[in-house]
Amino acid sequence: MEQPLPVSRIVLPPGGWASVLDFLCERFPAVGRDVWIERMARGVVTADGVEVHRLAPYRPGAVVTYRREVRDEPRIPFEETIVHIDDDLVVADKPHFLPVMPAGRHVEETLSVRLVRRLGNPDLVALHRLDRATAGLVVFSARPSSRDAYTRLFRDRVIAKTYEALAPPLPGRDFPFVHESRLERGEPFFRMREVPGMPNSRTRIDVVERGERYWRYRLEPVTGRKHQLRVHMASLGAPILGDAVYPELRDETPGFAEPLCLLARELRFKDPFTGLERVFCSERHLDL
Repeated sequence: MEQPLPVSRIVLPPGGWASVLDFLCERFPAVGRDVWIERMARGVVTADGVEVHRLAPYRPGAVVTYRREVRDEPRIPFEETIVHIDDDLVVADKPHFLPVMPAGRHVEETLSVRLVRRLGNPDLVALHRLDRATAGLVVFSARPSSRDAYTRLFRDRVIAKTYEALAPPLPGRDFPFVHESRLERGEPFFRMREVPGMPNSRTRIDVVERGERYWRYRLEPVTGRKHQLRVHMASLGAPILGDAVYPELRDETPGFAEPLCLLARELRFKDPFTGLERVFCSERHLDL
């Protein structure tokens, strides 16, 4: 059976719009008025399922839901694999370039929507995120009844995560070592930067293989700040191969020829129901 797309939910803010349509057109100008009229004809509804037609008056505080759509969404020509599945969890091995959740111009071409379609389970919810550029393991909750217990593992940071990365050599370092710094939002808004102050990010760094031009590093994040591994490696003078954001922002290489050489290799945790240790490993490889 065809599974529905994920639903977006908006609480209508205070404002003087005459209709819900006027608000949506101003809030999302890139979509276009004609497209919103088409979407409303197919199903923009209130939280209790009442259809919102094109002339529906604007009522601040009302909740409106709709299914996200992207016209001419580009195909991402890489496939995810499933490394584990049971009644409670699905562990997927994500390729580079594939977002985990719908955002921007990616809806169908996201890991979550692909898995909902593939497994026929609309209850799938990602328990954590990976950047679109990063490959490797992503854990999904498969049913609501056990979701909170597994969510707490990630929230309380009791899951051990191991990454691999390819980056330039750091010959003057003794390994392993821990790099710590204070990370805050930078410019533009999606970048992070190191600033003076009390550290709020820590990464354990080791070398597992030394090549002539690049080394293979094992990265173990002790904390979970946004872009932490990428910022830390760049600040050490060894930016991860293929990184278009750190240390300097640059245009991405067109197509899919230059992936970020960062892989979520392993996840390890104690199961909250059985007490047994569970270990999941990516089957992907970074070619040195």
